[in-house]
Amino acid sequence: MLAGYDRGFVLALFAHARRAPFRFQTFLGAWKFYTSYALKTFDGKHYLEDFAERSVMVALTLARGDEQQARQLTEEILSGRFQPATPTFLNAGKQQRGELISCFLLRIEDNMESIGRAVNSALQLSKRGGGVAFLLSNLREAGAPIKRIENQSSGVVPVMKMLEDAFSYANQLGARQGAGAVWLHVHHPDILRFLDTRRENADEKIRIKTLSLGVVIPDITFQLAKEDAQMALFSPYDVERLYGKPFADCAIGDLYPQLVADERVRKRWIRARDLFQRLAEIQFESGYPYIMFEDTVNRASPVAGRVTMSNLCSEILQVSTPSAYNEDLSYAHIGEDISCNLGSLNIAHTMDSPDFGRTIATAVRALTAVSDMSDIQSVPSVAAGNAASHAIGLGQMNLHGYLAREGIAYGSPEGLDFTNIYFYTVTWHALHTSMQLARERGQRFAGFEQSRYASGAYFDKYLQEEWQPKNRTGAHAVRPRRHLSARPGKLAPAARRCHALWHLQSLSAGGAAHPARSRTSTMPPPAFTRSSRRLRSAKRGKPDGCTTPRHL
Repeated sequence: MLAGYDRGFVLALFAHARRAPFRFQTFLGAWKFYTSYALKTFDGKHYLEDFAERSVMVALTLARGDEQQARQLTEEILSGRFQPATPTFLNAGKQQRGELISCFLLRIEDNMESIGRAVNSALQLSKRGGGVAFLLSNLREAGAPIKRIENQSSGVVPVMKMLEDAFSYANQLGARQGAGAVWLHVHHPDILRFLDTRRENADEKIRIKTLSLGVVIPDITFQLAKEDAQMALFSPYDVERLYGKPFADCAIGDLYPQLVADERVRKRWIRARDLFQRLAEIQFESGYPYIMFEDTVNRASPVAGRVTMSNLCSEILQVSTPSAYNEDLSYAHIGEDISCNLGSLNIAHTMDSPDFGRTIATAVRALTAVSDMSDIQSVPSVAAGNAASHAIGLGQMNLHGYLAREGIAYGSPEGLDFTNIYFYTVTWHALHTSMQLARERGQRFAGFEQSRYASGAYFDKYLQEEWQPKNRTGAHAVRPRRHLSARPGKLAPAARRCHALWHLQSLSAGGAAHPARSRTSTMPPPAFTRSSRRLRSAKRGKPDGCTTPRHL
């Protein structure tokens, strides 16, 4: 990695980084860095780098020989404006490392080969440091026939248990616990069993303790609840057998009347309001499930194809395609699954950037490098999806922190004005940088010609009026300080739920408000004693007495 740079440049960049006025704002931030991110000796007794040196190694890795990009990326990280995702910040520049990608989204099809491959993928991807979300909507329900023999299928819950065990077993050398999520369509017959796995008093045979849950809900479900009507749950086995495509790939909202009328499709009926009551109860007990509004997402998607699921944090919404397998679990056809190449901007520090546009461009190029450098051969469908799309997620953190600093109430008209204009502006710079990269490489993502980007329809609503703050009172506080009157497009940057990054940077959570204490953590003792002298050293970015390399 360092071979692409002049030795003098590397030494100068390290020296510059060590002089940077970086300070951890809290003890928790310092503790999180030295317990989770810093390079240590194999016995774990000595630290080999501090925050500045870790930042330089990340920048040198992602810049790939471009000295200007390395300098700019180092500055963006040390200033707190840009924070790479945990796998990138943890692994970049290390000889023994996991992957640089944060999380993955994979489909499971309704056959034993796909289920077996999914368990293997959970092990392989969790081993490499990523969180993994799986789509269960296509699996036949409990009691469905197998080989035309009735009441044979066990449904989705046993698959959830296998995945949970896989995530519990595989972690990245103890540096990061395995994390998984499963998504199920609300009109799947197993939806109530699925939700009940997260009840506090659930039977241990079905209880899910660590797996995150997500539910996909179309507009028709809300309409049925509004009318206090019964809702039909459709057999995925019958839908795929009769309509020729997997259940998740069907627009249930559009097909609902047809499926209800089709006597060949097995159905179960429940009261729509009872479902939402159950969902609210489970959310109160466990915080789950996450919810994806299926029709809203697909109406907004500018890319051809259907979005069927999201990730652990429910901010990634991309199209995926199914794979087919042989009996030995080799691929008969490699579909396209999703990898999330993520990093986050600190909104408050980004607003203080001397060059707002450059900050966004530097972050986009860094995330593109993560995509380019990732080749997950252990799961070929993920590698195929990454190669085809090179999708990135530019997250946003600390919205409430910025609004509080500026004296703007969360949810106020001024706060909404700022949020709209900020995201429009970030989106424009992100799209502009993406366009520049496409020109530099002579390369476009697969399916570009069929997208609303290519036709220009994606930008129509931004050209119909001039986007300015609606509330002029105090507008100076909510206007981005650079390049406000650009040609904005909407990339929908993600408000992320990564607790590790919030702790590291001492920030408010993503785009969410902080009405009260949201979480209490118990910390094990750090690797250094907590004397006042050493705590001061830790806040400067390096605990007193830590061993760092004196030469490259």
